[in-house]
Amino acid sequence: MDTLLDRTIRPRAFWHKLETHLPRRGLGRADSARGPDFYRTVWGEAADTLDLPVTDIGGQFFEIRCPGSVLRVCKNITSLDDGVTVAIAANKPLVHRLLADRGVPVPAHLACGYRNADAAWAFVRRRGQPCVVKPAEGTGGGTGITMDVSTRNGLVAAMGRAGSYCRDLVVEEQIPGDNYRLLYLDGTLIEALKRRPPRLLGDGTSTVRGLIAAHITRGADASPAGRTSGHSDRRIRRLLAQTGRVPDDVPAAGEPLRLRRVIDMDDRQDNESVTASVCAAIVDAGAAAAAAVGIRLAGVDVITPDRSVALDDAGGAVIEVNTGPGLHYHYMTAGEPTPVASLILRQLRDTAARPT
Repeated sequence: MDTLLDRTIRPRAFWHKLETHLPRRGLGRADSARGPDFYRTVWGEAADTLDLPVTDIGGQFFEIRCPGSVLRVCKNITSLDDGVTVAIAANKPLVHRLLADRGVPVPAHLACGYRNADAAWAFVRRRGQPCVVKPAEGTGGGTGITMDVSTRNGLVAAMGRAGSYCRDLVVEEQIPGDNYRLLYLDGTLIEALKRRPPRLLGDGTSTVRGLIAAHITRGADASPAGRTSGHSDRRIRRLLAQTGRVPDDVPAAGEPLRLRRVIDMDDRQDNESVTASVCAAIVDAGAAAAAAVGIRLAGVDVITPDRSVALDDAGGAVIEVNTGPGLHYHYMTAGEPTPVASLILRQLRDTAARPT
C-alpha cells in the first residue's frame, strides 16, 4: 500500500522528467537555463553555414534537411536517438552494467531503494571514502545528487533528497579527479571539455551574499543561452556551512569561493576545451561507453586525475552517458568556443554523401 511519502515522490519525479524533455513556457529560470532561443540560433547558424534548409514546424521544433535524412531538433533534443535508447541511458544502474560488460571503468556502486539506509551505509563504510548519492533515473543536470557523503546522517539526508525524485537510488564511490564532458557523434569525438564546479573569487570588500548576487546577474547578461546559474539555493548554504562560511563573510581579494560540488549550470570560466590533450585511451573508452548504450549523439562524463593516461591507470571512470547532451556548455568556454552544432551537421552530411 502506498504511503504518503510514496504519493509525494511520484509527482515531483514526473514533472522533472517532463520539464527535462519537453518544451516549456512560462517556467522562469528553469526555462531560460535550457535556452530554447540559444539552441534555435546555433542550429540555425550551423545549417546556414552548410547551406542546409531549416523548417520551423512549430512548438520550438524544427527540421534540418541533410542529404538523405531529416534531423528534427527541439533545444538539445534531436531525433538521432530513439525513445528506447533514451530510456536506457536514463537508467544509471543499467548503464553502469552495460559499460562494465564492455570493460569500460565505472565507479564501484550500489543500487538500492530510497529507504534502504542500512545497505547503503554498509556500502559507504566498506568503501572507506566519501560517496555520491544519485536518483537512479529520471533526472539530469545534477538534480538530486549529493557529493561528499561520509556519515550515516549525511547519507540519510542525501537519500531523502534523491528519493524525492526517484524511489530507486545509486550510491557510488566518489572518484577523485577532474570532470570532463566528451561529446560524440556515431563514435567520433566532437570535443572534450574540462568542467569545473562553479566558483567565485573574493574582492576584499564584497560579502559572500553580494558576490553570488553579482555573479547571477552577470551570468544572465553574458550567457549566450540566456542562462542564470541559480546558485543561491539550499545547496550553496550547505556547502558554505561545510567550509565554515556564512553569507555575510567578506572573502579576501583573490580568495576562491566554491559555490557547489555538483557540476550542472557552470559558466564560461568553468569550461575549458581540452580535446587535443585527452589521451587516445580515454577517447576510446568514451566511444565504447556511447556504443554500449547505443547512443549516436552522446555526452560522456568522465572523472580522472590525469587525462594523459588511460582511466584504469589513473583510477578514473566514466560516471554517466547522456542522450540529448547540452551543447551550450561547448559555447560557454573560457576561450574561443567550438561550433559543435556545425561539426555535428557536417559529419551527418558527409556520412550521407559517402558511397555505400
